[in-house]
Amino acid sequence: MNSETKGAPGVELEILDTTLRDGAQGEGINFSLQDKLAVLRALDELGIGWIEAGSPGSNPKDIELFQAIREVKLEHARLCAFGSTRKPFVRAPDDPRLQSLLEAGTEAVTIFGKSWDLHVREVLRVDREENLAMISETIEYLVSRGKTVFFDAEHFFDGWKADRSYALATLRAALEAGASRIVCCDTNGGSFPAEISSAVAGAVETLGGACVTGIHAHNDMGLALANTLAALEAGCRHVQGTMAGFGERCGNTALAALIPSLELKLNYSCLPGGKLERISEITRRIAEIANVPVPAAMPYVGSSAFSHKGGMHSDGVLKVSRSFEHIDPSSVGNNRHLLLSEVGGRSAIAERVRKLDPSITRDHPAVSALAEKLKALEAEGWAFEGADAGFELLVRRELPGAGDVKLNRYRPLFKILAYRVMSEHPTGVSLACSHAWVKVWVDGQDEIAAAEGDGPVNALDGALRRALIRFYPELEQVRLTDYKVRVIDGGAATAAKVRVLIESTDGPRSWTTVGVSGDIIDASRSALVDSIEYKLIGDIERKIKTPSTEDCHG
Repeated sequence: MNSETKGAPGVELEILDTTLRDGAQGEGINFSLQDKLAVLRALDELGIGWIEAGSPGSNPKDIELFQAIREVKLEHARLCAFGSTRKPFVRAPDDPRLQSLLEAGTEAVTIFGKSWDLHVREVLRVDREENLAMISETIEYLVSRGKTVFFDAEHFFDGWKADRSYALATLRAALEAGASRIVCCDTNGGSFPAEISSAVAGAVETLGGACVTGIHAHNDMGLALANTLAALEAGCRHVQGTMAGFGERCGNTALAALIPSLELKLNYSCLPGGKLERISEITRRIAEIANVPVPAAMPYVGSSAFSHKGGMHSDGVLKVSRSFEHIDPSSVGNNRHLLLSEVGGRSAIAERVRKLDPSITRDHPAVSALAEKLKALEAEGWAFEGADAGFELLVRRELPGAGDVKLNRYRPLFKILAYRVMSEHPTGVSLACSHAWVKVWVDGQDEIAAAEGDGPVNALDGALRRALIRFYPELEQVRLTDYKVRVIDGGAATAAKVRVLIESTDGPRSWTTVGVSGDIIDASRSALVDSIEYKLIGDIERKIKTPSTEDCHG
């Protein structure tokens, strides 16, 4: 903890993650049942206290989820089902939506109700008293059935601005009915931190410490995190958000960007001891399940959160890390990246090379040679700042002793003897538009394979991996997760060189490689080959460092 931290040491906060409910409302996110179970397990691994698993009364998939959850053993998390207050003028025991919440079998239930008189008049179209009755009778009924009830005061901050006495009346109704947590929701995401602070202070005073007060912020003005911090300063002790920040419209408070600040800067306790170091890994895993990339610049957990490009910055952070880093990246499970470019300097190169050969210093001839090589390649259009795996292969090829993988050097594991890619347009509905044929050489043996794909690169990737799978079955787990093309010299029009970046994963690990050529297929081939070689060399090294049981006892 640095000297700038403040706050009351050890104050515990409740964290509720709503990725499976509010996060699932984000555009382009469509969780399968297995996806939801995987997210649930990931959040539990991190030590999240509460997980809002979905709305059992809203769709068959969530009903199926709550049935499946009963077979899942969780170590840390407790579960909430989410739903609304009873229907207008319907008895709570007669409302089928409330019955579905009870049937979900969760310890807690989150109920949302209206705190803005506009919604009472124009959306529910009931009078104020009926809305208060809907809140109180719903909560009383669920509490009587043994449920812990969280009340989400929907549109509380808009209600506070329009008629604060009525907004507070909805909170009192929830409190008197037995709600154990009352959550102030900035549902439209349109409030400023000062407004949040004032309204939360009013809510805390009204509730008088009789229950836990919470905050649920949306990011429509880019202020969800700031508004959450303002609410905490005003007395909230329960925080809701989604781990990676995605959700309806502009998303929710990103817990991965919030929790490290709370723990490392403000001395709050949010996760069990030792779990914070896994927050980068877990956030990326959840984003991968959702098929939504973690923004590179996302604080703490993004791939650029601790990236340094300028030579002076790289040199400075290596000498005194806090000169350009506000925390140790390892405290959140992230890594420092010294970006390789013509402005990066020899310190950045030397730091990367030392990971392969600790004996090499900044003044080693190999570092100077690599710096010159890097400048020459960048003049041709290559760029390695976003392709760590590609740069590592470049280092392996250039360092003395190339060919000996035991010395962390490069050794070619296969060779493409020939390849052909064809595209057909137009195509029939049942036909792929591209086909590829590849002939490879591995340890004196030839292998030929073909594949079809949705495009030439997809077909080439399929054919290459099919040809190699007999020799390297571990490639079954590898898939491409991102493909980017950049035109290097737009003035050359269709004759311009292109730079291709390919991101690949085998599940636990992800890596990026680069290729440059005047031919987009050839640039893609170069990046694909590097991607596969990086995977294979890494697997060989891990086997060398961690011998199998047979190796140890044979």
